[in-house]
Amino acid sequence: MKEIIAKTALIAPAVPPLYLSARFVRGRQRAEAVWQASQYPKLGDIGQVKHLSILPLIDWYTADPELEGEPGVSYLIRADDRTILFDLGLNRRQEHPSPLLRNMARLGVSFDEIDMIFISHAHLDHIGGRRNMAEGVFAPSAGYVNLRQMPAYVPTPLVNPTATPIVLEGPTVLAPGVASMGPIPRQLFFLGWTLEQSLAIHVEGKGIVVIVGCGHPTLQKILARQAMLFDAPLYGIIGGLHYPVTGSRSVRHGIPRQQVFGTGLWPWQRISQTDVHRAIALLYARDPQVVALSPHDSCDWSLAAFRTAFGKKYRDILVGRAIEI
Repeated sequence: MKEIIAKTALIAPAVPPLYLSARFVRGRQRAEAVWQASQYPKLGDIGQVKHLSILPLIDWYTADPELEGEPGVSYLIRADDRTILFDLGLNRRQEHPSPLLRNMARLGVSFDEIDMIFISHAHLDHIGGRRNMAEGVFAPSAGYVNLRQMPAYVPTPLVNPTATPIVLEGPTVLAPGVASMGPIPRQLFFLGWTLEQSLAIHVEGKGIVVIVGCGHPTLQKILARQAMLFDAPLYGIIGGLHYPVTGSRSVRHGIPRQQVFGTGLWPWQRISQTDVHRAIALLYARDPQVVALSPHDSCDWSLAAFRTAFGKKYRDILVGRAIEI
């Protein structure tokens, strides 16, 4: 255990291992207590949208070599006449314009058409980089971008000088047919207390489509929250579920970062193929019609397992290729 923690300390905050271990145990107990106490009533009639489009702007794989991939997430969501920017990517090199802005320009997407920002959780690959995570900032690029004081729905306090952050503490309707399912906590060994919210969109005649950032709360709890809040069936789930079983998209100092960080396990434990098969079985029982697993935090083996299990219902997440519902 000490050897593993010492190696990962090269890319983790300089915190004594005993403190991290004690914090991890207490945090897991706290997260479970919060989950058990979070019994929300149905959201009721949140409205419906006739058309839903999810256009990946940042993820690992691209549909066109002119577009850029990275192990982060940003999706442009069009729900009828509402346009939502879901997360802001990683911007690993802290560039301006960032990969997100460059992909937006190539795809003809402008901030002028965006109505709101939705941040799933405050990790570096979703809010624009490591420095932003350390400082509690979300930003689409390393330089100035005018967000026109648009509302930005966040699960934990974050700032941006040109946006209007709104912290959501529970399930909240954001627009007709569009709702946050509310933050769900998870204690991570190195990254600490993590609140992650998913977006739920009710598509007319179909059901609820859930869009997920990383899936840190676990697929089990995300599905349980969806069933808790809505009478409509689950129609689709799209985004990150964090299944880096056979490899990691990011390796530093020889350490497969995604297999160590963000799993909710002890540093020497790993998510297994059995874990993935159990998750697939759980999701399969809900009979979704659209399933798309983000490659930013899952390995190719996991992508193939989901693709095989769901067949024609499975969609690849590729930057520049919209998923239309």
